[in-house]
Order: sequence, then C-alpha cells, then structure tokens
Amino acid sequence: MEERHRKILQRNRSNLVKDLDPSSLYDGLIENGVFTQDMVDEIKSCATRREQARKLVVDLETRGSRAFPLFLQCLQETGQHSLAELLRNGAPAIQLQPATPTQAVRPVLQPLPVSSPMDVDKQRKDDVPVYPMPRPSTTPTPCNYKMDASPCGHCLIINNVEFDPQSELSNRRGSNIDCDKLESRFKALNFIVDVKTNLKQRQIKHELSALSKKDHSQYDCCVVIMLSHGTEVSHNRFPGAVYGVDGQHVPVQYITNYLNGQHCPSLQGKPKLFFIQACGGGEKDTGFEVSPDEVEPSIGGADDQTDAIPTSSSSDSLSTSDELDARPTLPTPSDILVSYSTFPGYVSWRDTQSGSWYVETLYRILDENASTDDLVTMLMMVNHEVSQNSAKGLYKQMPGSFNFLRKLLYFQSQA
Repeated sequence: MEERHRKILQRNRSNLVKDLDPSSLYDGLIENGVFTQDMVDEIKSCATRREQARKLVVDLETRGSRAFPLFLQCLQETGQHSLAELLRNGAPAIQLQPATPTQAVRPVLQPLPVSSPMDVDKQRKDDVPVYPMPRPSTTPTPCNYKMDASPCGHCLIINNVEFDPQSELSNRRGSNIDCDKLESRFKALNFIVDVKTNLKQRQIKHELSALSKKDHSQYDCCVVIMLSHGTEVSHNRFPGAVYGVDGQHVPVQYITNYLNGQHCPSLQGKPKLFFIQACGGGEKDTGFEVSPDEVEPSIGGADDQTDAIPTSSSSDSLSTSDELDARPTLPTPSDILVSYSTFPGYVSWRDTQSGSWYVETLYRILDENASTDDLVTMLMMVNHEVSQNSAKGLYKQMPGSFNFLRKLLYFQSQA
C-alpha cells in the first residue's frame, strides 16, 4: 500500500473502529483479492465487532497498492458511504486501472466438460489472479487480550522522591509531577490506582508481595510503575534495579517475579505491565550524527537531572533469606512486559519542572492513542519521541521494552 493511503487509514482509524461493519466487507475483499480466506478467518476470530474492525484496518495497511481503492469500492457497495467519503476526502483522486491481461475477479460457472483435459489445464493457468497478494503466516496467532473488566485491574505506583541522607542519593525533584500524570492517566484507563511514596527496600517488597496475594480473578490486567533512582545489577532475564529511599535496591527481575503465574495464580494468562522510570546505569549517551531530515525539535532543558547511580556488582543488598516468592530462578514468564525509560547501562533524564522525558511522553501518547492503538505500538511511539530529545544540548536517551506478551493489548476506550 502506498504511504499516503496508509497515513489516511491511520488518521481515521478511530472512526473506522467505531463505525465500520466488517462482516459486510469480507466477501468483497476476498473476491477482489485484497484478503485471503485465511486472513478473514483470523479477523473473524476476534471476539467483538470493534476488535474485528481494528484488525481489518491494521491488516489492510500491509496489502498491495490496489488495496486502498478496492477497500473504498467495497465500502460503497455495502452502503458505508460516510466512511468511504471520509477516506476519499483525505486521498487524491483514485482511478482503478483494469487488471491486465485478464480481469478474473469473480469465478465463472463453466458447463460440464466439453473440452479436453489439456484445455482444462490451460484454463486453470489462465485464471491465476494478475495481482497475487502475499500469503499471510499460517501460524495460529491469538487476537487480543481480554480487557473489558470494570475496573480493568490494579495499578501500583511506587514514587521515591526523598532519600535518606545516609543513602548518599539525591532527592528526585520533578518525580511528583510524573506520579500525578500516571495516576490520572491509569485512572482514566479504568484501573484501581494505589500510590505509595518514599518506600525503603523492604517496604517495596512488602507492597509487591501484598499485590501478588490479592485476588485478581475478576480483573484483566495488572500494572506496576516504579519511579526511583536505578542502577545496573547482574541478571539472567530483566536488567536493572530500583532503589528504596534507604539506598538498598531491588532488581527488576525480582519485581516481575512477584506477579508471574507461579506466585500469583489469579493473574495467569493475563497481562502484567511494568513501567520503570529509573536509570539503567551511569553512562551518558551523546548519540551519533544523522541527516537533517531525521532530526526533530528536542524538549530537553537546563534543569535536566538523571536518576543514575554507580553500577552495583551484583544483587548484593538482597540476602539468600529473602522471601521465597522473590527468587529470580523461575522459567521465563509469559504475559509480562517491562518498559524501561532508558537503555540498560545509560542514565534517564528528568526535568525538575515538567517531570521525566519518558513519563511526560508516555502520558501524552496514552492520552492521544490508547483508544485506537495497541500498547506495543504506543511504546514504539514513545521510543521515537524520547530519542529526539537532547539534555543540555548534548545527551540523548533511548527507552526500550522486554516484551513477553502473547497477544495485542488494547486499553479500554476512554470516556
């Protein structure tokens, strides 16, 4: 599909998801070679009309150059004129060129054999479509996570701002701004939000343990957000660690283990999301040169600070007597996504007046796109926008994720 047509679909995705009747389009899209039967069957496997409409539009963007005008034609033929007009107003005049050398888009009934087998074989070859579409993967792929419970689930925010003097860690000015933004955003996404402030290491572990012991059976998702100083530690799955206000840290892989399927059975098969606003280390990224077309305005200011702490050699602040449900030696968890504010080993920048680059961008992307885009797509938007910023006109930052989700995750539509 041409890029201008793809952008028209993306700009109008919200209206398409809201109003599109996908069931009336399937036959026409198959007959015109836009989708295969397998692709339509996969779209139909989505539970609701909205989910089917969303997947149809997303899959449509991957099709060939004739997919967009043929989609408009199918909308007109099925009486969805307002949507067709909406898309047409955003596109230049389109004229469908006849397929050459033949235009076999509908099967033709033939009389009982009056020709030789050789003629029949020749006819079958002539009926091959002129514009074959790439065959989609036949690997079974589930559609979306169930995310319609009300409330959707619990969201725990741990916001460490004021650190004990003996910890030798600076206070994190601007973190309360991050906390307020995330609290309001996840409440708007229908989560039960619980904010804890200035916790020591042992208190962090207590809150995570308490969250894992809750009954999540009536909910669809669980979110943990850590706002603190961070550092590197040795790990075998998820890198990094976050500090309590006492200067003792908790590795990220310990944090995720509290909610995995073994330690929190009522969250088995449900998405567990972790957002880590903390440094992954002490190295500062000065970036590399790119062409002027790649550069966009940056928002870094003179008040930028980092959440960096010198690298720790290992998980030395956690003894072997720690609680059983915090062991880091379990099989790789499924249905977990960990989003980091910065690439492991590098600092994470925070403006004392407007909050951290990562949270500020995440808040806005969720606000603008949660009703139409899945979580992983939105996190890529966050990665791109944060990567354009510069601290003190020099230093860069690159967020990233460790994704063990098995399905697409769409948050509930915001009121």
